[in-house]
Amino acid sequence: MARKRCEWAEGSDAAMLAYHDEEWGTPSRDERHLFEMLTLEGAQAGLSWQTILNKREGYRRAFAGFDPAKVARFGEEKMERLMRDPGIVRNRAKIDATIANARTVLAIRADVGPLSQYLWSFVDGAPVQNSWRRLSEIPAETTESQAMSKALKKRGFRFVGPTICYALMQAVGMVNDHVASCFRWGELARSSRTRTP
Repeated sequence: MARKRCEWAEGSDAAMLAYHDEEWGTPSRDERHLFEMLTLEGAQAGLSWQTILNKREGYRRAFAGFDPAKVARFGEEKMERLMRDPGIVRNRAKIDATIANARTVLAIRADVGPLSQYLWSFVDGAPVQNSWRRLSEIPAETTESQAMSKALKKRGFRFVGPTICYALMQAVGMVNDHVASCFRWGELARSSRTRTP
């Protein structure tokens, strides 16, 4: 018998199913992974997640495995090469934002500590355990994602609107937004905080 999944994953291809089953919503405090997901969620703006997921390996190659220190050193020559790279979304504003965001990650690290500590502070350091019954109940943004967006923009991050920030929070497990009937919801339901719709 097949495991029940979130509606958005049902009928998806193997890559999308693996992303849902193994990664989406799993708490992550790894700086490279957080920077990767911040980049990919920003790159998705105006596109489908499937498109970005299909280009994920291209992004990893193009952006030095999402090592912020390496990406921060990218100059104009590298930018021009990235604009010709079919493995990523060739949008100058998004590419430039990734490089600028890497520099901001380093500034945060020097100023307040690890990126993970900074981002997770918007949920008081612990995943928020939601218990949605249907996808239609899940918000596009929350007060936490609005606060994160405002703070990130103030520090110089780009492509970090409140909807993108909430997608990041969902992706890296700051919130458990699997619907309650999904097998992953139960696997991830280890939070001390609960928010009901």
